[in-house]
Amino acid sequence: MEIWKLFMTALMPVLKLIILTALGAFLALNRFNLLRDSARKHLNALVYYVFIPALICSILTKSITFRSLVMLWFMPLNILLSFIAGSALGWLLIKITKASHDLQGLVLGCCAAGNLGNLPLIVIPSVCKQSSSPFGAVDVCYQKAMAYATLSLAVGCIYFWTIVYSIVRAYSCKVSSVSKVDDSTPYPLDLKETDPEIHSKPSNGLVVTVVEKKTTPDVRVEVANHTKFMETLKNLVLKLNLHLLLTPAIIAVIVGLMIGAIPQLRKLFVGENAPLRVVEDSTSMLGDACIPAITLLVGATLLKGLKGSGVKVSLVIGIIAVRFIALPMLGVGIVKGAVHFGMIHHDPLYQFTLLFQYAVPPAVTMSTITQFFGAGETECSIMMLATYACASVFVTVWSTIFMWIVT
Repeated sequence: MEIWKLFMTALMPVLKLIILTALGAFLALNRFNLLRDSARKHLNALVYYVFIPALICSILTKSITFRSLVMLWFMPLNILLSFIAGSALGWLLIKITKASHDLQGLVLGCCAAGNLGNLPLIVIPSVCKQSSSPFGAVDVCYQKAMAYATLSLAVGCIYFWTIVYSIVRAYSCKVSSVSKVDDSTPYPLDLKETDPEIHSKPSNGLVVTVVEKKTTPDVRVEVANHTKFMETLKNLVLKLNLHLLLTPAIIAVIVGLMIGAIPQLRKLFVGENAPLRVVEDSTSMLGDACIPAITLLVGATLLKGLKGSGVKVSLVIGIIAVRFIALPMLGVGIVKGAVHFGMIHHDPLYQFTLLFQYAVPPAVTMSTITQFFGAGETECSIMMLATYACASVFVTVWSTIFMWIVT
């Protein structure tokens, strides 16, 4: 296929993204103030708790089966490799630019985590709808593209809240105070509540004499070991941030995969004769609002970057170079190597999706993380504005190259 037709095929989805993002920024202007801080907060809550889970669950239910899930095993590994490569390149960038300590977590996060949410959901399915698309029939291509993009979103969400959250938390200037608050939480089983010698005086004022021989050294050792185990388990849960994995999106992934992979459940929700088809249809209607809402929020968030200043130009250029030059080149080598060794089945759209995961700007959720820890909010807005301004060019160019490679 001619390179110009591939370029136009890649350009159209990016233009859609630019228009929606510009509209979000326009609505957030002080003159209109339709997406003021309170409005963004409420819309963000709807997206987080309703729209994203509905979109993930409805698409996975209809598109993913047990057989297809087994065939897509390389995607989680591919995304993990992109996070690892981005973190390594971010660490090199910090050493080269000598970034300040309070920005190191932000730089690492922007280099490691790409936008695997709304960007693939907009670009990849839209490519299928173009008349010059190289990926075959529109209906089949679109269904597969939505499944690939949704699975990409789900896996990226898991890695973001485990890997990137831990990185930013470690480098945050408030990590000591956060740890102090966490450590002040009473343990489920405290030594004071288990040692009978400490409870020698009950609430009714009666003095109870404890026979010392009943509390043997073996019992004390057993109680101490049990308490130590509980403390270790609690610290492990805190360090791994396991509570963050139970987000609405991850719960939707679990439900969607269960319904899609188990034939008995799938027959209940999917199909014209399914008894619970109305539930799936209603979920799909809610999910349709997800992409426009997220993209409007992105535009409103990027508007903050116009009001910020003070970030080293070398840092911004370095992040752009990592996300749009180094990572896509590494991605080509990784994906082509996997194809060569037979680790990926021959599906041009699937290979295009894997390559696309290396050529996206930083995850918008980075702004949420910086707000959570109260560090680098202004700098994050500036970096987001710069990278997303460049994304319109680089995403189009790399999408054209990727389609040429896989076809």
